[in-house]
Amino acid sequence: MSRLSYGALWATYVAGAVMLAGCAGAIPTSGPSRSQIDNVQAAPDAAGIQIVDLTDSVARKLFAERQSADFATTLGGNTEFRQQLGIGDLVDVSIWEAPPATLFSASGAEGKGIGAGSQVTALPEQLVDGDGNITVPFIGALKAAGRTPSQLQRDIVGRLRGIAHDPQVLVRLASNATSYVTVVGDVAANKRMPLSARGERVLDAIAFAGGARESVDKVTVQVTRGDVVASLPMQALIRDPRQNVPLHAGDVVTAVFQPYSFTVLGATGKNQEVNFEAQGVSLAQALARAGGLEDSRSDVRGVFIFRFEDASALTWPTKPVRTTADGKVPVIYRVDLRDANSFFVAQNFMMDNKDLLYVSNAPVSEWQKVLNLFFSVAYPVVTGVQTFR
Repeated sequence: MSRLSYGALWATYVAGAVMLAGCAGAIPTSGPSRSQIDNVQAAPDAAGIQIVDLTDSVARKLFAERQSADFATTLGGNTEFRQQLGIGDLVDVSIWEAPPATLFSASGAEGKGIGAGSQVTALPEQLVDGDGNITVPFIGALKAAGRTPSQLQRDIVGRLRGIAHDPQVLVRLASNATSYVTVVGDVAANKRMPLSARGERVLDAIAFAGGARESVDKVTVQVTRGDVVASLPMQALIRDPRQNVPLHAGDVVTAVFQPYSFTVLGATGKNQEVNFEAQGVSLAQALARAGGLEDSRSDVRGVFIFRFEDASALTWPTKPVRTTADGKVPVIYRVDLRDANSFFVAQNFMMDNKDLLYVSNAPVSEWQKVLNLFFSVAYPVVTGVQTFR
């Protein structure tokens, strides 16, 4: 081989060596490597990012947090109906007296005899006034708002005892103006549903409003009771009768069409935003919907879930814990799929809306890119030298 040929080959290999040393950081890639993510906490702009190894105990704790927010736990499943009177309700009050004393008939109130000479007096319908009171003759103003008809009956009997002979009282709600549940959102018609002694439940309210307008697997039902707000996928509400809890006056039931999604990036079968049902999907299902890990370049130790988590969700490994403006903690859950146990964990770890699932490239795949680039430059040079010879 000529001196020129050797010189050209030597120059080619020197250039390749320089390229191998300096191109690793310039080679195109789909995102950070596993080692770069592992070291993210040391970066000056990490902003309190927590890196958590996804273990069975972590998955169980996060799952338990989800369960504690269901309707049965948050709102209670008490089936006892307590229809309380409120300002604006119309009530009927009927009073019976045993003979011979007839306090109310003697006073000129409308009354009639019923069996064995007893007298019943039906007072005119009364509106519970702005102070929450009604008025009964010989007693005066009585508090009605916030009390059940039975409680008001007992109060009237107690106040009449001693001035009427063996009084008996019946209080009836004539017009319901306050015992309502408001049903809004993605239902056929926004309505106010009156509550009755039957004790209407969450699904009764949805049905009363004409049902959900969207598929039940994409609808979340939210119940607001005072300062308490609880949400549950409608499909879970249908499947678990315990969650179909009785409603209280003043509750607001909202059907929310909220297509959940997570984003997939990195060394997976496809990179895209993936929609999922309101009842949720596990990490295992998410990986399957993303086309699985790409055999030719994925790092099985580099599966990560990026999430903004509630500050109280876990005991965080890095102190102090920093939160975002809305009180969330930036978390990276790290999964090692070399461990067979991690596949069971992946079935218990539930994806959240707006999660980002990322699979890093294997280190060898990055070097493969460097070698491919090197040979794409070196091969034409070597071929040219051989041709020149």
